[in-house]
Amino acid sequence: MNEQSAPPGGHSAPPWDEDAPGVLRLPSGRLVRGRGLSRPLDPAAPAPTCGVYLLGSPPPGFSWESHWLRRPGFRLPADREAARDLFARAWRRTATERVEFACAGGLGRTGTALACLSVLDGVPPGDAVAHVRAHYDRRAVETPWQKRYVRDFAPPRPAGPLSGPG
Repeated sequence: MNEQSAPPGGHSAPPWDEDAPGVLRLPSGRLVRGRGLSRPLDPAAPAPTCGVYLLGSPPPGFSWESHWLRRPGFRLPADREAARDLFARAWRRTATERVEFACAGGLGRTGTALACLSVLDGVPPGDAVAHVRAHYDRRAVETPWQKRYVRDFAPPRPAGPLSGPG
């Protein structure tokens, strides 16, 4: 995971336009955008406040905060714990910010990440791929191992003191 520039101060931003291309409404009402970097960004579209880029090599520089998760095409994250943590942090930010997820084509790696966000939002892991295909793109989550990754996805454990009998 590699962080690039971070905007100063507050992070609250108007939400995505729900009808804009690539915008997924999660069951809680949160909005997140998925896209393929191979397609040009509409210059009239608002910029994200934070982006998560699922690529084999670092993404180009952006004018917004960005995070890179090393993930070559059709593959899974090498560091699954880091991926879970990044997805959870991004999901939390969707409550008040415009967050986007992107890979080269916007379907396999992006669809898998959006399905994991759906799990974080309360969709059962076994239903998350169908949810993303129904509400984002019918071709999302392209490989059997991406589907398995979503099915086995578990939210990160909350940080904090250990509890239990001492």
